[in-house]
Amino acid sequence: MAKTRPGSLAPKSKPGKKDLDSFTIRGTNKVVRVGDCVLMRPPDNGKPPYVARVEKIESDSRNNVKVRVRWYYRPEESLGGRRQFHGAKELFLSDHYDVQSAQTIEGKCIVHSFKNYSKLENVGAEDYFCRFEYKAVTGAFTPDRVAVYCKCEMPYNPDDLMVQCEGCKDWYGVLYFLLQFPGTISPITFEIDVMFILPFLEVSSCLCGHDN
Repeated sequence: MAKTRPGSLAPKSKPGKKDLDSFTIRGTNKVVRVGDCVLMRPPDNGKPPYVARVEKIESDSRNNVKVRVRWYYRPEESLGGRRQFHGAKELFLSDHYDVQSAQTIEGKCIVHSFKNYSKLENVGAEDYFCRFEYKAVTGAFTPDRVAVYCKCEMPYNPDDLMVQCEGCKDWYGVLYFLLQFPGTISPITFEIDVMFILPFLEVSSCLCGHDN
């Protein structure tokens, strides 16, 4: 299965087609309904599945079922590419619509809001998150900015551990902390050493350069 090019019009429904409430993925008991997020088979088996939101399900007189979908893009599929703050399971909800055979649906998934994803205790293979909408032709994002938490002034990557300085109450990503304060944490054993960051910062003058 291949996506249409961004900006091209998705095929319109032809006479004789009827809308369906649901569709059962072949070989499974999983039922797909409008509004569900699904994994769709890519043309290259070596690539991860496409992710899309189902907007409409319909069948023709021969019972061929097709779905109208709105594609999610992975960061590496966007014009700007993947950046450091993008999470491993991050997706962008695009304005790119398409019509595909329902037979290309391999499974279902959940695309969480950024807030809900950050609260997950365990992230499963079917869990993704989205905090941006993406215009596939222009490469523009909505919103065009988000809140930042680290002193590096980059958006928060939920895959990165964050630590808070007890002196100035600023937040730091561990990678930023390693670069700014070399020797404070061992890159090899940071999973252990990070347990000692907060007590270590509780001094009269914090490492960030702020006074308590």
